Amino acid sequence: MPDVIVADGVLTEINGAVVRARVSTPLALGELVHVGDARLIGEVVALDGDAAVMQVYEDTSGLAPGAPMFATGAPLSVELGPGLLGGVFDGVQRPLDRLARDEGDFLGRGSRVVALDRDRLWPFEPRLAAGATVGGGDVLGVIRETGAFEHRVLVPPDCRGTLTRVAAAGAIRVTDAVASIATAQASPTVVCPMQRWRVRVPRPYRAWLRGTVPLITGQRVLDTFFPLALGSAAGMPGGFGTGKTIMQQQLCRWARADVIVFVGCGERGNEMTELLWKLPELVDPRSGRPLAERTVIIANTSNMPVPAREASIYTGITIAEYYRDMGYDALLLADSTSRWAEALREISGRLGEIPAEEGYPSYLSSRLAAFYERAGRVQTLGGGEGSVTLVSAISPPGGDVTEPVTRHTQRYTGCFWTLDKALADARVYPAVSVSDSYSGSADAVAAWWGEHGAASWSDTRREALAMLDEAAQIASTARLIGEANLPGAQRLTLRMADLLREAYLTQDAYDAKDASCAPPRQAALLALLMHFYQRALAAVAHGADVQALLARPIVAALARAKMTYGDEDVAALSALRDEVDRSW
Repeated sequence: MPDVIVADGVLTEINGAVVRARVSTPLALGELVHVGDARLIGEVVALDGDAAVMQVYEDTSGLAPGAPMFATGAPLSVELGPGLLGGVFDGVQRPLDRLARDEGDFLGRGSRVVALDRDRLWPFEPRLAAGATVGGGDVLGVIRETGAFEHRVLVPPDCRGTLTRVAAAGAIRVTDAVASIATAQASPTVVCPMQRWRVRVPRPYRAWLRGTVPLITGQRVLDTFFPLALGSAAGMPGGFGTGKTIMQQQLCRWARADVIVFVGCGERGNEMTELLWKLPELVDPRSGRPLAERTVIIANTSNMPVPAREASIYTGITIAEYYRDMGYDALLLADSTSRWAEALREISGRLGEIPAEEGYPSYLSSRLAAFYERAGRVQTLGGGEGSVTLVSAISPPGGDVTEPVTRHTQRYTGCFWTLDKALADARVYPAVSVSDSYSGSADAVAAWWGEHGAASWSDTRREALAMLDEAAQIASTARLIGEANLPGAQRLTLRMADLLREAYLTQDAYDAKDASCAPPRQAALLALLMHFYQRALAAVAHGADVQALLARPIVAALARAKMTYGDEDVAALSALRDEVDRSW
């Protein structure tokens, strides 16, 4: 947080988290302020002459008219640098883990600790020498932040010039100068490992790139049926108990992203506590090291002040963009944007703004659009490639997906993973509804699947989706006339849809082989099941009995294949395909 500059006004009105003050000197919209004798953190959201309106990110109990207000002259910003990974921060980037050590489990109002530890030493290695011409985004040097992660020290985005000095290899602090750059300005620019950036302003990049590479999540129903391209955004709506938080925790562990930023925005404290307890124990499947070493957590639970909840997703996306600019693939998981929108609605009401549909402010749609547009796969200022992929959980009241947050999210995301309460109640996880979900990235990533050993991926995927859609229509008919009265082919399709759900769509998070599934095994397993379906259809057309076909031992082997064969056993699935052919 920036240092306080001067006492600049007095409070005239307190309305929950929204306070008004009379100021003596001009302020700026978005300027960070400190309110009251406890110096509570706030942000200017409206100005009218000598009156300023601020939203306060802490509990305002005890504030009274006449209390002082202090201006800082700086916008709400985050500190970016080594030390973010493994950290737990609140919505305005206060380090909760270090505050807990200093103050205990209950934080006092006005508590402030810098986000990045100023005393910790980091091993710096230069990558450029004095005399080099550099521009924004170029890598000056690297810091081994964790055992599995290389932190790249970048030239600030708006800086260009000639390196006059680069620090030698050795231990440095985040505030130590590692380089000096002669620019067109009168004085040289000094670069430190730590940067500050305004959370509401997207970080710049050189060019936007089309998403052609999928984010591999290890979850078959997502990767195969509803793929999400790197740099895209997905919405994940679901009512209470459908497994949104569990799904995001699965993505946190298994998604093939370099950095995970998890934003707990207004969720229950016990869910965040469980995540914080489990995360240090989880092993990163990519490196064999603790998963926390490539994870940043923004925790702003439902019992924390509402304005900080509104700021939390901007803090998270700015941190994700910072790692994108290093050339990494960052995944932002927001849980949930519904709680964020509720915070927006509450603040809007206290500001006296005219409400729109369901009480949300009229600018809800534009705020959501601006948030989702910060996802993207880009060419960085330094010339590399990086991405921010965004997955937001949505908690529609009563599971009503026609409510404003869900509906507006559909407009700005190309992928929707709708969670079904009926599937969750039946213990089918992930509880993704095949009929209500969609992906706009399937055609864009088809070439990638073809390059990775699944040449027929698109055709097999379409065939499986068509079969599931046909089974849903047949089920409606079966409820009217009874399954026994259906033609044999339709009865087979119904039973095959059940087998596909059991053997492919459902995954056991506690099974070592089934918890995550690599792309080659996903493609081979789906092709195997659809091959059996085609052989069975041909047999039924020639008079075979459906019940007898499904009672064959090979069917049980197909149902167990996802837990029998691991990612290294793809060739064994081909052998099982031969066994399918021999069984006729």
